[in-house]
This record gives sequence, C-alpha cells and structure tokens, in this order.
Amino acid sequence: MSHEITTEQLNQFKKELNNQPAATVIERAVTKNGILASSYDWHAVSKSEPVFSIDLNTGDVSNQKQSGRCWMFAALNTMRHDMAQKFGLTKFELSQSYTFFWDKFEKANYFYENVLKTAHQPAGSREVAWLMETPQQDGGQWDMLCALIEKYGVVPQSAMPETYNSSKSNEINTTLNRKLRQDAITLRKLVTDNASETQIDQTRNEMLNAIYRVLTYSFGQPPVKFDFEYRDEQKNYHRDADLTPQTFFQKYVGWNLDDYVSIINSPTADKPYNQTYTIDMLGNVVGGRPVKHLNVTMADFKKLAITQLKAGESVWFGCDVGQSSDRQKGIMDTNIYNETELFDTPFSMTKAQRLDYGDSMMTHAMVLTGVDLVDDKPTKWKVENSWGPKVGTKGYFVMSDTWMDEFCYQIVVKKQFLSPELKAAQEQEPVLLKPWDPMGALA
Repeated sequence: MSHEITTEQLNQFKKELNNQPAATVIERAVTKNGILASSYDWHAVSKSEPVFSIDLNTGDVSNQKQSGRCWMFAALNTMRHDMAQKFGLTKFELSQSYTFFWDKFEKANYFYENVLKTAHQPAGSREVAWLMETPQQDGGQWDMLCALIEKYGVVPQSAMPETYNSSKSNEINTTLNRKLRQDAITLRKLVTDNASETQIDQTRNEMLNAIYRVLTYSFGQPPVKFDFEYRDEQKNYHRDADLTPQTFFQKYVGWNLDDYVSIINSPTADKPYNQTYTIDMLGNVVGGRPVKHLNVTMADFKKLAITQLKAGESVWFGCDVGQSSDRQKGIMDTNIYNETELFDTPFSMTKAQRLDYGDSMMTHAMVLTGVDLVDDKPTKWKVENSWGPKVGTKGYFVMSDTWMDEFCYQIVVKKQFLSPELKAAQEQEPVLLKPWDPMGALA
C-alpha cells in the first residue's frame, strides 16, 4: 500500500513546528551557519587538550595534499618513525610517489585479472558493475602496501620526489579509469570470442605497457639505483651509494613485514570475533600478500594498541574520519556536534548498524602516537595525520576514547603482542567476504 503526503499532514507538521518556542531562532542559526556550526558543543573541545601520559616523539607531520594516499602515508610514517630513532634522521620522509607509482601499475594488472575472472558474467551483474564503478583508486589497506614493498622495496623521498600528479591525483585517476574500462571491453570480448590464452596474454601485456607509459609520464621513472645522503641529528654527514629499493628497505627499515598483522573491530552479526576474514577481489599485487583481518572485541583492540605504544612503536589505524570531527581544530569526539538537540529528533545507531546500513566505513588511515591513561584506562588518543601542519596541533589530532569505540575499524600491530588465543585465531584460514563488504573499504 502506498502513502502519499497529504495536505492534512503538511498542515499538522507546520502547526507542530510553529508550537516549538525556539523554532525561528534555530532556523535563523542553521540557515546562516549550517548544521555543524549550529550544533557545535565547545565542551568537547575543552576535554581535548593535547596532553598524553604516553606520547611518542614522531616529529613533523607529512602532507598527502590532494590525493587519497593516507593509507600509504600512515604506513610509511610508522616506518619513518622507527628509522628516525635508529639513524637520527630529522625532516625525513620515505617516497610516497614511488609506492604510488607501483600501486597504480599493480592495481591495473589486478583489475585485468578480475575482469577476466568475471568475463562470462553479464555486464550488469553486481560483481562486474562493482569492478567498473572504480577500476582503480588512490586508497588501500596495510596488507596492500606490504605487498608492494615486498616486491619493489622503498626509497627516500629524495630519490623519487613528489610530482603534480602524485600530489593532485584527480587527473591521473580519471585518465587511468577511462583507459581501464576501455581495456575491460576488449578483454571481455576476447573471452566471448574464445580467443586463445596466448592472444589474451599478448593483449594484456600491450595494455600494461600503455599503463606503464602513462604512469612514467605522470610520476617519473622509478629509480633502480640511487645514493642516500643525509645528516643525522648530530649534524654528522652520511652517504650510502648504489642502493636499490630492496637493499634500502632491508638496511634502513629492516622490518619483517610478516611480523605485523591487521586487527579489525566489526561487531556485525556476520563476523564472529576471533575469526579471520578476507575480501573477494580486494588487493593490488597479483600473487602478492593477500588482505587478511582478525576481528576482535573493542577491549582487545585497544589493549593491543596500548601495548604497542608502551613498547615505543606507533600504530597504523583506519577509521571513518568524517564522523563527529572538527578538521581544523583536530578534534574527533562523539560529542562535538549535537544534532539531536538541534533538530529535536534522534540520530543514533550502533556501530554494527552503521556498518550494516551504509552509514559508516573506513575512509582514512592515520597513526596513533600517544594515549592518555587514567587509572590504566584510555581517555583520549594522540593521532598523527597526513594533512600538513596547518590543522590540529601542528598536524596532530586528539581522538576521544568514545570516538575510537564508534568509528575506528582497523589497527596494525606486531604478532608478538597477541595473546596465545588471538595468535591461534590469527593463523586460521580467512572467511571470504563479498567485494562490497565494509571491511573491504579502502582508506
């Protein structure tokens, strides 16, 4: 049965609104200032002093500019923090442009792989439509960066600096996605026409050659060998010649990436805790490290993050940064806006409901660099962002503990900090989730 809106209903709505004593005042405030400014609660600001009982010294923040590389910046920043301590580096960054180049190249090949895998499905199937919606993008997850580093290594920013297209990625994304959709038409037709595997491989190779050319013109040629020069914090000069990206990673970062695992908190009914998950058609490097998440309770999630911070190591994390967040002041707090009081209607969902009904997912990755513990319980967290020093406190944000509860979805920690029970759970074969599952969202 359908229900059209009637004149009687409208008259009743107007009457009830006119009976609200502050209706005209609220209308003037919201029409002039907007919803967020009109519902802003300064009490949340007063509770967000950037002072923490555990506070790692991680130096100046980086700036991803007009690109969606937050996951990449956050991961490379955790490595940079460790390098700074080991080698006394100041004002140093690893090249995000280098990993960006290889990520886009590998994502093109990964897209071709999935196009061929789904070539017998109609173009209107959900899987094919999902693939064509965004053939590639800037975003990613921790395991995807590990797959890149394991194959290509890393380089200092001096070896492959930023370019127009790495710092402002809209044009390269539009160009690549148009090309990839065009290539998808060709590959699907080859399958339909029963082309030989040799012919398909040859066509795919020609496509990858064109993608490599586009990326090289846009980002520059990735270095094969380079020299690394720096002065440490004691002003001592160092020079290391003829390094490759792989030898640089081994010597200066030196991490065993297998030691780090992805932990998520997704309290939805379809994802029991202490179980691992992966997502269909999510990745970048064909044959590389797959995405794998261990779902845990929020209590375990926080305990693991705190343990790693206490050990002196920063923590990569993924969240929905646009929720209850003041970007300019650098405050993330569930109480910073009160739309419920402003509009006299509830705006409330549980974390699980927000995930199930599309109201929230991971949209951004940053780094935990501190926490304030009171009676050994967290009250707020220090966050290193990658939006430059002009927001927050010189680029650092304050996140309330309740905000972490509601809008944080992923952290990356060392396996050694997992309990025996969680270690056993993490070693399980993952359950395969649909491509559009919210835990497959790219930061």
